[in-house]
Amino acid sequence: MILSSFSFAQQLEGTSTYFEMRKYYANPGKLPDLVRRFEEHTLRLFEKSGMENLMYFVPVENEDNSLTYILGYPDEKARDRMWDKFVNDPEWQEAKMASEVNGPLVKQVEQTFMRLAPGLNNLPKQQPSGVFQLRIYTCYDGRLDNLIRRFKDYTQALFDKQGLKNYPYWVSVERDGSQPRLIYLLGDKDLPAFERAWQNFLKDPAWVQARNGSELDGKIVEKVDAVYLQTLPFSPIK
Repeated sequence: MILSSFSFAQQLEGTSTYFEMRKYYANPGKLPDLVRRFEEHTLRLFEKSGMENLMYFVPVENEDNSLTYILGYPDEKARDRMWDKFVNDPEWQEAKMASEVNGPLVKQVEQTFMRLAPGLNNLPKQQPSGVFQLRIYTCYDGRLDNLIRRFKDYTQALFDKQGLKNYPYWVSVERDGSQPRLIYLLGDKDLPAFERAWQNFLKDPAWVQARNGSELDGKIVEKVDAVYLQTLPFSPIK
């Protein structure tokens, strides 16, 4: 994939074409220790192994005691090679062992592999946001291209019209061969501002017309999962 037309490099100087979103569920009382380990050791050791640190979050309402982050790799083949280098690094093994003298920090990990969504990442560099919403769209069969086209032709500009900041857009890599999902992030200065802008977007006649026009031959989106996130202080993109 050629990144020359994609200004995600303006967000963070990198050449990644393959991405991984990882969600860690911490054991009770262990999230502060997990965050500290990332800040003091893990990010640097990821970079040492060739990975690109992109974004680090915790939910605004962290009921599941979780931390989510996104890494970039040069390509799919490099991913496993870099992780093998990381997990076998004596410095990582020492840091992990020291952080777990009172018990493991993580009880469960979820992974989502992703590629850049075609045509949706010619984005300007954004100023830092106070709150983000991670949005994951599951489409009806065969309708992902319709969704991407709607975002490219209408939705991104209408988000911007309301003051919502477009951050990178990805499509998931589904190992079972099922249709990829669209995954993206929106930002705003704080939660009230985001919710106000979102409601204004939903009521915008231009959005209603674009949505209805795109669905003349059938619905596009089957399900949307959304969660409010805030970046950790050491997140490269904010």
